[in-house]
Amino acid sequence: MKETIELIGGQGRLPRQHVTQWVQVPVHTWVKVGILTILFLYLFRYQIGPVVTLWFNDASWSHGLLIPLFSLYFLNQRKLQILQTESKPNWLGMVFILLSLMVLLLMIVQFRMTYLEQLTVVAALGAVVLFLGGWPILRYTWLPILYLIFAIPLPQRILRALTIPMRTWAADIAAWFLNLVPNLQATNTGVVIDVVYKGTLIEPALDVAEACSGMRLLTAFLALGVAMAYLHERPILHRIVLLISTVPIAIFCNIIRVTITGLIYVLWDPKYAQGIYHDMLGLLMLPLAFGLYGLLAWFMGNLLVEETAASADVVIRKRGDGGQS
Repeated sequence: MKETIELIGGQGRLPRQHVTQWVQVPVHTWVKVGILTILFLYLFRYQIGPVVTLWFNDASWSHGLLIPLFSLYFLNQRKLQILQTESKPNWLGMVFILLSLMVLLLMIVQFRMTYLEQLTVVAALGAVVLFLGGWPILRYTWLPILYLIFAIPLPQRILRALTIPMRTWAADIAAWFLNLVPNLQATNTGVVIDVVYKGTLIEPALDVAEACSGMRLLTAFLALGVAMAYLHERPILHRIVLLISTVPIAIFCNIIRVTITGLIYVLWDPKYAQGIYHDMLGLLMLPLAFGLYGLLAWFMGNLLVEETAASADVVIRKRGDGGQS
């Protein structure tokens, strides 16, 4: 017997394989989803609330506002598979829900680790989907769920541990580039670059601050890089290469940013190397990063086409004497 789904407004039933739009889902299903969403948000309000607040108050994590929208877009990209797949509730999902709640309580009462509390929310969401829809539905929703991790700010301890070496790399390479300018000598100690231009020591010295570490660009670009790799149909090897490439591309663009800032500071006017001008330069690095990323994706795509075309031109013919040519 073919599975059918009730149309909105009770206007009959439609074979599931003919359901292609979200508006064809029955109203009572949307009501259930709405109630579950409200309960979920209420249950985890102390974990979700601070994250959303940080999105609005900290420019370094403002990209978090886009992450849930991308997740919804990913779901919409898979709407045909989701709508035409029969839900098979799995009680293992309930086990994972209870485990998530237990871990959450441990984090709150015993370990007091806010970041793990917030990660538990993502795990609980996946468990809810598994419980209600089973493995068939989770198969098409796991990436949109895991993608929400990009919206959760890293702990300050981990953030500092990552930014210090990134700031040092940026200072080292920026100093090397600055030394290519005539009459300019740049030496760095850690994250501080001392510049002597035409025999005059520039004061104060250039300091690659935490905001210039590139961590903001890296996290935002990594999230968007995953989206680009996922949205286009590519071989799995291409997706892996593109995903890995987001890290060196983001670091390279940040080094360019620090170098340009240093040149502006020394050769033009220090006021254009700080404040809103500094922030605008940082925003310009995102299009540069996407340009490099797109160039790499284009190169890999065209390389695959050329290889396929070359292999298609190889023809094997049999000679009359049984040989090959």
